[in-house]
Amino acid sequence: MAITELLIKSTLSLCIDPNTDKDFVNGKSIKNINISGNDVSLDVVLGYPAKSQLENIQQQIHDALSALEGIGKITINVGSRIVSHSVQRGVNLLPNVKNVIAVASGKGGVGKSTTSVNLALALAAEGATVGLLDADIYGPSQPQMLGISGRPESMDGKSMEPMLAHGIQAMSIGFLVDTDTPMVWRGPMVTGALEQLLRDTKWRDLDYLVIDLPPGTGDIQLTLAQKIPVTGAIIVTTPQDIALLDARKGLKMFEKVGIPILGIVENMSTHICSKCGHEEHIFGAGGGEVMSKDYNVDLLGSLPLDISIRMQTDSGKPSVIAEPESKIASVYKEIARKAASKIAMASLDHSAKFPSIVIQNT
Repeated sequence: MAITELLIKSTLSLCIDPNTDKDFVNGKSIKNINISGNDVSLDVVLGYPAKSQLENIQQQIHDALSALEGIGKITINVGSRIVSHSVQRGVNLLPNVKNVIAVASGKGGVGKSTTSVNLALALAAEGATVGLLDADIYGPSQPQMLGISGRPESMDGKSMEPMLAHGIQAMSIGFLVDTDTPMVWRGPMVTGALEQLLRDTKWRDLDYLVIDLPPGTGDIQLTLAQKIPVTGAIIVTTPQDIALLDARKGLKMFEKVGIPILGIVENMSTHICSKCGHEEHIFGAGGGEVMSKDYNVDLLGSLPLDISIRMQTDSGKPSVIAEPESKIASVYKEIARKAASKIAMASLDHSAKFPSIVIQNT
């Protein structure tokens, strides 16, 4: 059998990307097919970070090609290339930031900040360059969750260098004020402070900036959603009805300003007793799944009510760092890959390709 490019593509069109649920050919991941006799070489370029999955994807494609009659040597290079994607209309991208992921909840106490920090660390563990902005001006928690203290430096007196922890860049109002200082500010001051934190930080070539938004859906959140260039949003909830009511409001808020919903994360979905192993749905069951079906969005993952998650974030080493091989860390990494792959399938940002128009007197 003659090995042709058409045969290669038809074979690989049956191979499904485990993170996008699309085949690699229609997903446009197969590049640079080269055939020399019966020897084949090609590149698999993913649009999202998936360091932990590269070997499995390489093996999957190798196995599919190996089944072809007469196939010779097979060379497969698998990697990721993360590019900028479009944001809501009328908002410009940030310098040195390709994509912005907003993590939001309709109410407090559902584990939004814990999800944000573990999502950022999971994206970094999968191979991306990641930043984390703590947008909760009234109750900043990321400095403690990341185990960072001190003040950010300024090299030029105008901008701030991001703080570094566990391989990610971070910024929070908590780095600029004392721990016990309350932020007794009105809405416009909070919005202004957040915009300064966002735009006056010298982010360094980020693939993703994760923004831990304050809880709620009021004027502050709506203003931020209109001014910050967001590629996609993640809604965090717990299974109980009262949390889901508020989570639905948060989802509708992003829809109103034209920000795509990447999916829903359900926290505290179940509790397993550390003594006897009994499983109990303390906050109800299946709420996140029902909400995802109602709004036709993905349920990115469900996390248990587990004391280790709380202890690890309180100690400054969130689950993805404290126990990178644990089941909980693997769930966070799966959430990160799913969210990033949703972004990869979205429309690209083409603003850099348009020429600047300059009016001159001649």
